[in-house]
Amino acid sequence: MLNFKRNNLDKVSSPYLQQHKNNPIYWQEWSQEVLDYSKKNNKLIFVSIGYATCHWCHVMATEAFSNKEIAEYLNEHFVSIKVDREQRPDIDKYMMSFIVETQGSGGWPLNVILTHDLKPIYALTYAPINPKYGLPGFIAILKMIKEGYEQNKEEIATYSPSPIVSYPFEETQLIISILELADMTNGGFGHSIKFPPHNTLLFLLSYFEAIKDYKVKEIIELTLDHMAKRGLHDHLQGGFYRYCTDNQWTIPHFEKMLYDQAMLLWVYSWAYKLLNKDEYKVIINKIVQCLEETFEHNKLFYSAHDADANHEEGTTYLWSKEELQKVLTKEEFERFIEAYEISDKGNFEGKIHLIKKENIFLAGIEAKLLEIRKTRNQPFIDRKIVTSWNALTGIALLMAYRCINNEKAKTKSLTLFKNILSKHYINNKLAHSSINNTVQQGEFLEDYASLLLFATYIYEETNKYKEVIEELTGKLKEFQKNNTWIESKNPDFMEVAAQRIDHPIPSSASLAEFAIFRTKLIFREDYEPGNYEEPMNYDFFNLITFLKNGNVHEIHVPKKISWKHLPLNCIQLISKNIQDCYKQICVEFKNVNQLFEYLKK
Repeated sequence: MLNFKRNNLDKVSSPYLQQHKNNPIYWQEWSQEVLDYSKKNNKLIFVSIGYATCHWCHVMATEAFSNKEIAEYLNEHFVSIKVDREQRPDIDKYMMSFIVETQGSGGWPLNVILTHDLKPIYALTYAPINPKYGLPGFIAILKMIKEGYEQNKEEIATYSPSPIVSYPFEETQLIISILELADMTNGGFGHSIKFPPHNTLLFLLSYFEAIKDYKVKEIIELTLDHMAKRGLHDHLQGGFYRYCTDNQWTIPHFEKMLYDQAMLLWVYSWAYKLLNKDEYKVIINKIVQCLEETFEHNKLFYSAHDADANHEEGTTYLWSKEELQKVLTKEEFERFIEAYEISDKGNFEGKIHLIKKENIFLAGIEAKLLEIRKTRNQPFIDRKIVTSWNALTGIALLMAYRCINNEKAKTKSLTLFKNILSKHYINNKLAHSSINNTVQQGEFLEDYASLLLFATYIYEETNKYKEVIEELTGKLKEFQKNNTWIESKNPDFMEVAAQRIDHPIPSSASLAEFAIFRTKLIFREDYEPGNYEEPMNYDFFNLITFLKNGNVHEIHVPKKISWKHLPLNCIQLISKNIQDCYKQICVEFKNVNQLFEYLKK
């Protein structure tokens, strides 16, 4: 039984929640016991949602959540709950829908005040202790909401997220719309903050393979080249940061997420196969190296690296010109400034974040600088193992194997699949995450969908695990209610419609659709063609639609053949005959060489 007169986060596993265990606030982890306590004592609930590598979560932790006056007020009048959004995507999605619908935008930390029966009243993101940035002080907000509630408690309505309305697109119009949004100077899409557009790039790469539209090729190449040479990319260790704060990909938000490494490994692997640019092959191998050196632990992968070191963003990664001149020889420095943009004033708060002029690689110099960088204070690592992100990483590693014949990547992927099954799939239930071998309770659509999708790719490599695919398919379908996907099956929270927007990674609903589609191909079952939805927000779904509409090669062969002979969008199926089924037409061949010649046409 919990003692509600203390902060209980010292008892939890989440790295994010652990970061708040010394706050004077009586924080609790979300549980039915905590909700029952709130109801019994007729107290409002203050829920604060974030994640371990969130910069503004750290800021609020050291400011408002460490303030004794604020803590005393919250402890007296509220039940305060901390939620790790990466552990509870269902709660996060519901609360994020509320803040977006009521405030127009959202972010993290995401702070929501609820009634004891879980009706949200008010939501806000970062709030200072005292008024600044045009924002009222945090305690003033708390008092205002509490007083308003006491005067109008009978009028608080139950909140249900508005259904997302999306409109169908014709294929040609979809491509035109994407190209209209493209930044033809800097690559990417839009003209402000730039996130790596993983899903859009995967869709465009698939489209370009089938339909040689060279305007599509131009934006793919422009985007990949700028992401690789500018500030989104860690040029010394490989891998990519989360996003850039400007439209020229100059200054990133320095946190590194596992899902970004996975998705960009997938993207650059496909791009290398189609565009055959040597620099993409280097980037693929360096992402694998980054995963191996900084994310991998016991054949699984940690979730993230913080942006901060010693509460300062980016300090691990920044240089001065003088420091570079000191640690490099004269010859090395001359070669370095030919490749990199180096100035006296720097490009980030007087320091230099490394950006290349062109995508050339100085392996020896970059390795030397990396060893120096490793001696600095390093960012905090969120050691949470997230099932869905690990499954995406496994798929991406297989793509690296298929596209550049990286055998190490294949071995890692096969081992990863076995480890997810053995460590997270326990008693026919798939855990969402684990920390130090302690698994999280509760089941989520994104995990079953990602692992099933991963299993379909593993099946192609091994011709094994068919029974696992059947079992996971059955488990996945339990998340379908009235032809709609739900996010989770957790008794301590309401059913929430599954995420459908593919940003920053494929949504749980899209992953489920893709997994079901590939499962139908494996079991030779019929499937329906699909309809496209609006660009940018639904582009992983649009990739699936493109494939469903006849753009996947079903390669039937007696035994597995090398991927180098096959198109990007294909699936290998073991069969007595040799044939390619494409756009509802099946063509048989006497031998695989005939098949290869046919596919070259």
